[in-house]
Amino acid sequence: MQFEEFAREQLPGLVRFAAVLTGDRQLAQDVVQDALVRAHQGWRRMAALDRPDLYLRKIVVNGYLSWRRRWYQRSVQVTADVTRFREPTAPDPAWQVGDADQLAGLLARLSRAQRASIVLRFYEDRDDDEIAAILGCAPATVRSHVSRGLSALRVQLTEGKEIVS
Repeated sequence: MQFEEFAREQLPGLVRFAAVLTGDRQLAQDVVQDALVRAHQGWRRMAALDRPDLYLRKIVVNGYLSWRRRWYQRSVQVTADVTRFREPTAPDPAWQVGDADQLAGLLARLSRAQRASIVLRFYEDRDDDEIAAILGCAPATVRSHVSRGLSALRVQLTEGKEIVS
């Protein structure tokens, strides 16, 4: 498969994945563009892999994590109005996070590894082994990130408190 064909096939899903991961569509496009440039440079090695799509997502995650380290102070959005997080709980917790802005705010309070693991698990529908390959860790570590991230989200949703990671 040629790189152009591969990139064209992966681009829509990759931008959606990066948008959920970053919480910012423009940043997602920048991260994906950087990832595609890196992938193009190493395409011969990538094309030989069993799952070049997983490796491409790993490049996106690493680019996102690198961006977060460099621009952490600019990306944290503190809100003075925490009352919106103290809304009464509903039988279906998905109701509370239906709004994309609120979901982005909830995810932003998780650690980078927890956020990446949860997005890969529930948005990308990846299994532990695939997530581990993307994040460069053990599958047990992935399970730990997902478990702790979900616990932190549950605490924030039920108690209306900010998540401390």
